[in-house]
Amino acid sequence: MADQSHPLTPAEIAALLRSACAVVRAELAELPAAAVRWHPAPGEWCVLEVLGHLIEAEQRGFAGRIRIILASDTPALATWDQNEVARARRDCERDAPALVDEFARLRLESVALVAGLGSADLGRGGHHPKVGLLRVADLLHEWVHHDRNHLRQMLANVQALAWPHMGNARRFSEE
Repeated sequence: MADQSHPLTPAEIAALLRSACAVVRAELAELPAAAVRWHPAPGEWCVLEVLGHLIEAEQRGFAGRIRIILASDTPALATWDQNEVARARRDCERDAPALVDEFARLRLESVALVAGLGSADLGRGGHHPKVGLLRVADLLHEWVHHDRNHLRQMLANVQALAWPHMGNARRFSEE
């Protein structure tokens, strides 16, 4: 079967970026403090570390790269070590509402950036040393995908926290 999908418009992507922020805000508003710091396994991120990664990705990977691309002709784009940045940020020790507010402020700026993109901007690109040419349109679609991947990760952490306490109700999920 052929791919019947169509590229999302900047306005549609801006709306999806806004909705992802709303999900983060709603989930973290209700999670107990211990739950946002709980690690499902050694080396895996807690919810706050996932949120810290979203903040860094906002600045370095998405809005940051788009701004760099729009400022010059086919610029070189930098890589970054996500795990090293996460260790340095120490988000697991940070205040959850402050992290949510930081993310929401950045996301509001990003939504405005994306909503203001024109069709000529979408084809502009920069060279990434690992993946080659990245166009603005590519980054926008990756951004939507990336958000949903990490929203799923946050929700999976909460599921893993609840799992051992479900008793025989776990059998509903094992079928």
